[in-house]
Amino acid sequence: MIRMKFLTALFIGAFAYTCVSFVAGQNGIVSYKQLAEQKKEIAYKTNEIQNINNELKLEYTALLKDRDVIAAYARKLDYVSDGEKLVKITGLKSYQTTLFDIGSVVRRKECSCLPEDVCKIFGVSFFLVSFVLMLCVDLSRGGVSFRKKEFAVVEGIPVYDLQQI
Repeated sequence: MIRMKFLTALFIGAFAYTCVSFVAGQNGIVSYKQLAEQKKEIAYKTNEIQNINNELKLEYTALLKDRDVIAAYARKLDYVSDGEKLVKITGLKSYQTTLFDIGSVVRRKECSCLPEDVCKIFGVSFFLVSFVLMLCVDLSRGGVSFRKKEFAVVEGIPVYDLQQI
């Protein structure tokens, strides 16, 4: 009877450990959701950087092949072609730099989860509590007794009280 109580309490403790690990453990649902959010953020940032790369490739190709684009960049650098007149206006910067947004740094965030030791302690404590509760219930009902059983003696031979099968 006590063996069955022990096994039942052991099952309850193992089930509690499994549930806590499944929900809040290192590889649990909470960690999975946090990693999924990080994945979305990294995918978004990667897409932004890819768009910037495409724009820069297009601009590079235009600078190699399109004469109008080359002339526009030359004028930004204060170059003048033949036949053009140069008018200087004071108070304005002659050279303006174009800054490209190259994205922002995305650092890996640690997932918040329960350590494995905490999950195991929770399972063991759940086992102990359930086992003690079952023993207390049996003691209150009189199902378990810690008194030493006395055996009946018939002419010097001990007789044991065994269950009939």
